[in-house]
Amino acid sequence: MYAIVEMAGQQFKVAKDQKVYVHRLQVEEGKKVTFDNVLLLADGSNVTIGAPAIDGAAVEAKVVKHLRGDKVIVFHKKRRKGYRKKNGHRQSLTEIVIESIISKGAKKTETKKAEPKAKKVEEKAAPVAAKPKAKKATGKADDLKKVEGIGPKIAETLNNAGISTFAELAKTDAAKISEIIADVRGNHVTDTWPKQAQLAADGKWDELQKWQDELDGGVAK
Repeated sequence: MYAIVEMAGQQFKVAKDQKVYVHRLQVEEGKKVTFDNVLLLADGSNVTIGAPAIDGAAVEAKVVKHLRGDKVIVFHKKRRKGYRKKNGHRQSLTEIVIESIISKGAKKTETKKAEPKAKKVEEKAAPVAAKPKAKKATGKADDLKKVEGIGPKIAETLNNAGISTFAELAKTDAAKISEIIADVRGNHVTDTWPKQAQLAADGKWDELQKWQDELDGGVAK
């Protein structure tokens, strides 16, 4: 006999004495737990399908222990944007053992209605002095994102600092550029940006494209 049941937001095919790992349950180790959202029951050739759940059916289990799953590495990279991000994740799990499968007569778990929360008294925050806006550059702006290693956020930051054209970027020291974009997340190497901007300002697009093919996020390989 087996059942298909929903447990902690997932569907499992379970049988008696089977060990199952589900998302973390708010139940103490050693305690019993009942899952009444049974979608299918099979006992030999007799199969019962719920619509969507089977009334009176349930799966009883015992919580063995709480644990965490294996670490999963999540790595993001945006080519030619100088963006790299690495994270690790371990899912919180609960190990349970299926003790019995009840085909009928189980009581549905009653869900308590959430009590209305008391309204919080809003405290007026002290006024914060507004930061002076950076002076924006005048004249027609260039698309600074054409420089290898500059993304939309960096381009916006440079524009707010008064650098909106290739010519202005070419005249700015790499160290000064790093200082301007210090608040932008990521590991940005600005050494080649002024020279790239100079090529763009001079209209040497073929030469710039050839050089950019040899760069990685604005950094020479």
